[in-house]
Amino acid sequence: MIGRLSGTLLAKSPPALLVDVGGVGYELEAPMSTFYRLPAAGEPVVLHTHLLVREDAQLLYGFASEAERTLFRQLLKVSGVGAKLALVILSGVGAQELCDIVAGGDAARLVRVPGIGRKTAERLILELREPLARLGAVSPASAAVAASGGGDVRQDAASALEALGYKPNEARAALRDLPIEGQRSEDLIRAALKRLMRG
Repeated sequence: MIGRLSGTLLAKSPPALLVDVGGVGYELEAPMSTFYRLPAAGEPVVLHTHLLVREDAQLLYGFASEAERTLFRQLLKVSGVGAKLALVILSGVGAQELCDIVAGGDAARLVRVPGIGRKTAERLILELREPLARLGAVSPASAAVAASGGGDVRQDAASALEALGYKPNEARAALRDLPIEGQRSEDLIRAALKRLMRG
C-alpha cells in the first residue's frame, strides 16, 4: 500500500496531478480542497495517499491532510459511493464542512453536490455519523493557496468543474462575471463552487 508521497510536483490539472518521486512519476487524483493547497509546479510536495486496486486498474488518490484521506476512506465505505463521487463530495463541501453537515443532519447542503440525490445524502449522513463521532473532530489544518501555472484560467476552471460532475452550462454560469485578472484557476474554482453550493 502506498500511504504517502514526498517529491516534486510536476503538473496539476484538476482533478489529476503528477508527482516525481526519485525519478518515478506518480499519477494521482485529488479533491479541490487539496488542489487549493498545492505548491506551484516544480516545487516540493507531500501528499497522503490512498491506493485503490481494481481488476482493471490501480488508482492513486492524494490528499493534503490525513483528515481528508480519512474522510475519503469513510466515504468509500458508504454503499453507493465510489472514489469519483467521494472526490466530488470533498471538492464540493470540503472535509470540515462535511463533518458539520453530518453532525447537523443537513441533507439539503449535500443535495447541491452533483451526483447526490436526497436518498444518497440521507444515507451518507446516517452511515457517516457514527464513524465520524468515533474519530472525533476532523479538522484539516488551513494552508496557503498556491499559485497555478499560466493558460486560460477561466477555461481551466471550467474544465475542473466539469470533471467534478457539473454540466458545461452550469460551470459557465458559475464562472460568469468572476474577475480573472491576477486570479489563479484555483481561486476561480473556489468562488464558482461557493456559487454552485448556494444554488
